Amino acid sequence: MTGQGYWHNRSHAGRPSVRAVTTAPPWLVFAIASLALFMSSVDGTIVATGLPTLRHALHTGINWASWTITGYQLGLVVAMPIAGRVADSLGRKRVFLAAAVLFTSSSLLCGLAGNIGVLIGLRVLQAAGGAAFMPSASGIVMEIFGEHRQRALGLFSSIFPLGALVGPIVGGVILSTWTWRGMFFVNVPIGAAFTLLAWRFLPSSDRRDGRADLAGALLMGSGVLALMLAITHLGDKGAGIGSPSFVLPFAVAVACGWAFLRHCTRAPDPLIPVHLLRGRVFAATNALNFVWGACVIGFGSLVPLFSEERYGFTPLTSGTLLTARALGEIVLAICASVLIHRTGYRLPIIAGIALIAGGMVMIVAPPEFVSPYAWLVVGATLTGLGTGMSAPAANNASIELAPNDVGAITGLRGSARQGGAIIGITLTTSLAAHTGHEARALAEAFCLLAALLACMVPLVFVVPDGKRRRGLQHRPLTAPDGVLGTARLRGTTAKVAAGTAATLLAANRSS
Repeated sequence: MTGQGYWHNRSHAGRPSVRAVTTAPPWLVFAIASLALFMSSVDGTIVATGLPTLRHALHTGINWASWTITGYQLGLVVAMPIAGRVADSLGRKRVFLAAAVLFTSSSLLCGLAGNIGVLIGLRVLQAAGGAAFMPSASGIVMEIFGEHRQRALGLFSSIFPLGALVGPIVGGVILSTWTWRGMFFVNVPIGAAFTLLAWRFLPSSDRRDGRADLAGALLMGSGVLALMLAITHLGDKGAGIGSPSFVLPFAVAVACGWAFLRHCTRAPDPLIPVHLLRGRVFAATNALNFVWGACVIGFGSLVPLFSEERYGFTPLTSGTLLTARALGEIVLAICASVLIHRTGYRLPIIAGIALIAGGMVMIVAPPEFVSPYAWLVVGATLTGLGTGMSAPAANNASIELAPNDVGAITGLRGSARQGGAIIGITLTTSLAAHTGHEARALAEAFCLLAALLACMVPLVFVVPDGKRRRGLQHRPLTAPDGVLGTARLRGTTAKVAAGTAATLLAANRSS
């Protein structure tokens, strides 16, 4: 895999082969892809510590200031599925490089924004670049690691917690010593560096047949945007469910949602393939990802706001809460990735849900005899441990449902999670703005989210469990759509994993 070069050829059902060619060692390719994913993750948490600062600096309400977070999530929701399709059809390196340029340039413009409206729009563009990193980088990692892809993808999922670890501290330091604009300027030199490294070392791959569903992306994005507007307006003074500011965008959201689903059933190459939406297994997986996003991503984004409003913590102090959360996530994500073939998928997901829900409830009500900061650190760490335990298993379970559509399934999974985060954050901040009691509204929302997450446990028993791979017959496999390649797989673990992937795919197609 080093020296003269490394490539992996694959073909299936007469389709053109996909070839990844690089002279770089696999660890270097993994590092470059991980750096981009890391920066995308940093930008999700770095802004969370600055919501109160942005609200005062740009003279806006908390419900609109939170759009600097939800606008980023919206960009992820719209761009991630289409980026997966484009990466599969145009080549993953091409999409990765375009994403890097867009992410870096929009970060610079975010730092120059003069009002909240301009900043929100630029955050959406920034997220569009960040969203394309996940599906394109996931495909590159799968290609370069071949039979070891399961463990590599599991470790790859631990990169997001690293960004969550660094982002709050960086944001707190910048806000304490400089200006909020520095939260975006910091991306520029790093983005330029990994763009050059990607151009030089990432493997090239052939194009596949297919096209991006721009109409589907427009319908889905318009629907989510209209729903965000409707909910946000509820936070304005004098607004209510019967007001035109709510009714009109809500009606647009419903119409766009109906049109999007209809479009997916009729388009020859839809943004989200219909077979990824049908059946109880896919329905359970998508519901889990949606609620997981609201409770994990949404909750994490609002913890600094809660601590600053409830206890008067500084941005740097509140940022350390997310750092404690990320540390717990990193530790268990690495352990869970290594042990995933023994534990299966269901047990880590259920245990993770229990830890996340327990930590969310803990944060709401510290006892009088304990320091609020120490109690919140413990609660935040518990949510991180739960996230790290459940994320690798949930990620791999999603991919096993459709291993020949890794780009599409990764995009759908990310969109469901980010969509949940958008709704959770928008509802919570609108409620806080409407009531005028931000800390109390946030505490009530955390308890409701914890209860909702606990109600998702029965759905876990519907998703695939990786332990079943050990019971399959060991045999060589040519995987569909060029997932594993035409070469005979070496090693019992690799053969069993490939056999399970094909079996699950056939079962889903027949159902």
